[in-house]
Amino acid sequence: MTHRSLPRPVSSGRRILGWCVHAYTGTGLLFAAGVVSLLVQPDRTPDTYRICFLLLLGAVAVDATDGTLARAVRIKEAVPEFDGRRLDDLIDFLTYTCLPLLLIDRAEVLPDNARWVILVALGASAYGFCQADIKTADGAFLGFPSYWNIVAYYLLALPLGGYPAAVVMLGLAFLTFVPSRYPYPTQSGRLNRWMLVLSLPWTALVLVDLLRPWDDGGVRWEVSLSLLYPVAYLGVSWVSSTLRVLRRK
Repeated sequence: MTHRSLPRPVSSGRRILGWCVHAYTGTGLLFAAGVVSLLVQPDRTPDTYRICFLLLLGAVAVDATDGTLARAVRIKEAVPEFDGRRLDDLIDFLTYTCLPLLLIDRAEVLPDNARWVILVALGASAYGFCQADIKTADGAFLGFPSYWNIVAYYLLALPLGGYPAAVVMLGLAFLTFVPSRYPYPTQSGRLNRWMLVLSLPWTALVLVDLLRPWDDGGVRWEVSLSLLYPVAYLGVSWVSSTLRVLRRK
């Protein structure tokens, strides 16, 4: 008769570290609360939205780093009774979808008779978040990965409003249902590593833009330059997906 070995008891120190990682993930809720507090103000200026984007960028920074910390402490062993992935998904849906779409609405980017586009984007994102295979085993997203925070940033920073903005949002919402492969920069893989490296100067350019006051004096140089990264991201995604389909034929 064989005896199955019992799991080693987790030390108090590791449990504390595990809960600290969960608390770090939970700071995304603080960033989200800050965005809400700004968007509900009756008097809003371009700088109000600039600060909102700074807070959303902070939430992205947490989301990009908490997984590494969780793996370092082997979070599922340290705190097996708490599912940090659910907490992470909840915060991501807030900071990548709900709040950016609310910001688009509060900033009156869309015409009044096109505000229904926000509901389409919200529904498409909910569908994407609930797909069991939205993240592939080799490190990619299937369908547009609900980067509505980035979409909202460029709609305001360029600026691009009215019906052209509605067309862009509808197109991206539609792409949520198309199983193209989009890089997942924080995962392994050559393409992901390249996109992660390229995301660093992009983040620096966006941060430069967000750290100084916004005015209505036209497109800022750092915004124009930073736009190269999302354009390259989409282009690489569509080209690599097309080549993958052609190889199968």
